[in-house]
Amino acid sequence: MKLYYHPLSGHAHRVHLFLSLLGVPYELIEVNLAAGAHKAPEFLKLNSFGQVPVLDDDGTVIADSSAILVYLARKYGRTDWLPEEAVAAARVQKWLSVAAGEIAYGPCAARLVTVFGADFRTEEVIARAHRILSLIEAELDGRRFLLGSDPVIADIALYSYIANAPEGNVDISAYPRVRDWLARIEALPGFVGFRKTKIGLAA
Repeated sequence: MKLYYHPLSGHAHRVHLFLSLLGVPYELIEVNLAAGAHKAPEFLKLNSFGQVPVLDDDGTVIADSSAILVYLARKYGRTDWLPEEAVAAARVQKWLSVAAGEIAYGPCAARLVTVFGADFRTEEVIARAHRILSLIEAELDGRRFLLGSDPVIADIALYSYIANAPEGNVDISAYPRVRDWLARIEALPGFVGFRKTKIGLAA
């Protein structure tokens, strides 16, 4: 099993983290984004969108971080990470949509400005980040993880960009439940961190 990734990509880190938590063997293959390796013909054969991460499981190729999380949970029969019961499955899917929506256009976008020089309106994306952080803070009232007492793939999907939000000048000090939730994920056996960059509020 090969994971094509970049160490500064939160989308790639989600998958790296989940593979490690599952304890399955895998090989990391770094894609040189600065050199445009993700747009090279060979990589585009793996993912026509030209994005990391990509998982190559002995010839079965899965792109998109959320899709890979679902694939891995189903492949290994980990219903603890991805429940089969209808309501719980729907709740997981809701948060995967948040990861692709509010997180991508909030804390992820704010970090893209400082780390990669992306052309976003800084005040706008930081405001979006605080809005979703406020909603997550409320959701975690009385819960250890997003769905309850145990983590699911939705927690993994949200973790990376929230953990490194200060790099995008998003201050998470006002969200104690969120910070406790981050710490609980970081305490899971097999946890691997998302590479830190000394920039923004993390400088």
